[in-house]
Amino acid sequence: MDGNTSLPVIDVSGLAAGSASAVPAVAAAIREACTGPGFFYVSGHGVPEPVIAAAVAAARDFFHLPQETKARVRANARHRGWHAMGGALMEGAKHADRKEFFSIGLELPEDDPAVLAGEPLRGPNQWPDFAPALRPAMGAYYDAMLALGARLTRAVAVSLGLEPGFFEPRYRKPLQRTQAIFYPPQEVGAEEEVFGVAPHTDFGLLTLLWQDDNGGLQVRERRSGGWIDAPPLPGTFVVNVGDLLGRWSNDRFASTPHRVVNRSGRERMSIATFHDPDFGALIDPRELGTPDGEARYEPITAGRHILNRFDQAFGYRKTVAPAG
Repeated sequence: MDGNTSLPVIDVSGLAAGSASAVPAVAAAIREACTGPGFFYVSGHGVPEPVIAAAVAAARDFFHLPQETKARVRANARHRGWHAMGGALMEGAKHADRKEFFSIGLELPEDDPAVLAGEPLRGPNQWPDFAPALRPAMGAYYDAMLALGARLTRAVAVSLGLEPGFFEPRYRKPLQRTQAIFYPPQEVGAEEEVFGVAPHTDFGLLTLLWQDDNGGLQVRERRSGGWIDAPPLPGTFVVNVGDLLGRWSNDRFASTPHRVVNRSGRERMSIATFHDPDFGALIDPRELGTPDGEARYEPITAGRHILNRFDQAFGYRKTVAPAG
């Protein structure tokens, strides 16, 4: 495992301990990271290792099942379930990503008011009865990452000159998605334009990533335009700014292109959590103090922005009913 990185590592153990006095220092470090590379690691995050290990083990067992078995929970219009290899094409990429993934979101029953109102992406998850360990393991991981995301967004708010609780009313029913991702080994000598994930920016507010020890995540360095490694560091998550936060902050915090190239010769796994606000949360840079004449973006809801990006990137959006 390569333990060297030029990306900052931020100790957030004070946030996990609930220390209000820890917020300003963490916020200052986040501000420096988000106005610099747009990526950073968090240590002392408070997510128990057994929760991570159980989610990884259950997801790996699921991915090793036959394709026709996994297809029984093929992704629906709510973005929930199994996304087969070749189903994701990043904007500007020549080839579909060499990955498959299983995606979950906030668990809402069919009689929840948001679901009854027809709010897209809402509803229950698609849990496979043929892989019973997946639901408790991924559910516990999702909940732990929701709590970590809430702690981090308090520091992000302070880093932007806002009250710590600014984001809280915008996360009543968050669009947070957690997806376990499986990358087969990329063949030696494969085309340069073939990626586990092609260069892209993330769609939402913050991304929190666990990655195994195979490496492969690369971040575009802003000054040189070259690619730098974001190797796995024990006991950390990688965190990066998404397009929603870039838009909301009027690009004070800009999202950074990144990619995955799995040339380890082994299968690779990661679990990405997109810690995104409510569907109807209004994303308007004026709300964060940007003067009218300087705002680079028109207001848009978080849900509409994410749906627009889904429609561009995911093949299943063209083959399933658009409702939900």
